Amino acid sequence: MVRVSLEADFAEVWLEGEISNLRAPASGHLYCTLKDQTSQIRAVVFRSAAVRLRFGLEEGLHVVVRGRLSVYEPRGEYQIILDHLEPKGRGALQLAFEQLKRRLEAEGLFDSKGKQSLPTFPRTVGIVTSPTGAAVRDLITVLHRRCPILSIIIAPVQVQGSGAAEQITAAIQALNRLGVVDVMIIGRGGGSLEDLWSFNEEAVIRAIAASRVPIVSAVGHETDVTLADFAADVRAPTPSAAAEMVAPVLTEILDRLDMLTARCRQAMSARCLEQHQRLDLLFAQMTHIRFRLLKEAQRVDGAVAGMRETVRAQLRQAMEHAQAWTQALMAKNPVIQVRRDLAIIPQLRSRLIVAVNHGLKRKAEHTHAYLGRFNGLSPLAILDRGYGILETMPGHRIIRDAGQVSVGEEILARLARGRIRCTVEEVRLDPSV
Repeated sequence: MVRVSLEADFAEVWLEGEISNLRAPASGHLYCTLKDQTSQIRAVVFRSAAVRLRFGLEEGLHVVVRGRLSVYEPRGEYQIILDHLEPKGRGALQLAFEQLKRRLEAEGLFDSKGKQSLPTFPRTVGIVTSPTGAAVRDLITVLHRRCPILSIIIAPVQVQGSGAAEQITAAIQALNRLGVVDVMIIGRGGGSLEDLWSFNEEAVIRAIAASRVPIVSAVGHETDVTLADFAADVRAPTPSAAAEMVAPVLTEILDRLDMLTARCRQAMSARCLEQHQRLDLLFAQMTHIRFRLLKEAQRVDGAVAGMRETVRAQLRQAMEHAQAWTQALMAKNPVIQVRRDLAIIPQLRSRLIVAVNHGLKRKAEHTHAYLGRFNGLSPLAILDRGYGILETMPGHRIIRDAGQVSVGEEILARLARGRIRCTVEEVRLDPSV
């Protein structure tokens, strides 16, 4: 009941104060506190009113506001619901202008390092302006007067009111896409800050800064200043001045070309005369040089003839040396020696065969003699006379003493032809028995 009563009794309240505790949540509503030196009250700007603000709220901003008094029931606090705000001492548009200028300047959109130079001799000029205003007539008149051969492309747009900023932005982008525009002029005639506000819109400023085509800003009169002037490559005080900046005077260009042509002709004539004089001097010098060359040519011919005789003598001497060396080498030719030695090979072969056979016969006689002596010493020859060799089993050790075996032990008797396996029946250690 308190809220309803307050809203009914205080439906329109005007206050002046300083903004503090500013909050801007994702809902789009704005919350803050209005205060002066002695008091304060909570304030809210609902989204529907916030989108109509021409400037941004800031901490410490002194404002004059209009709204209705209400109560925030969950906390039981008084608050004022605002539907109109304006800066104290300056207009909302002026504040919005200053705020946007600071923000875009901080981004570098107005930096002079990124500015483009205007072309000296443009062929096509693009104009972004109203098709019915005085500015377009002034631009066309001045451009055609200064340079009648210029091509002009007009992008008609609305220069103030709702939708003007979108049209200006689209026109700048369209002229960039054409690819034939050398320079662009955007502008309009004079007016109030509100009339010129389309050229302060952020979208327009970003389109100007991003343009690949150099842009001349010609908005309003010389005293009018817009953000487009800061973003453009060049600012002109008026549309007519912009046309003069862009278009060269064709007659002046032709006069200058005539002057340069005459100067070129004079320079070429003087240079040709100078070169002709130098050529004459060179011819005179070449005559003297020709005689010297002929004289030197005779000396060269004599030197060449002497060199030929020397070379021929050296070649003859070399040929004689080569023949002598050839004869000497033929005398030492290994083929001749090989052929001579091949003739005595059969004789040497016969002698070698006789010597080898004789040697083999003598070695065979020696071998038979040695075999007889070996057979006489061989134990097998003893066995042929009826003796035998006794060996233990196993082990095959030769038995030399009767004590090496015992009764019942098997022994092996090796004879001249064959072996006998025996069993010991009696052992006598006394050799005399």
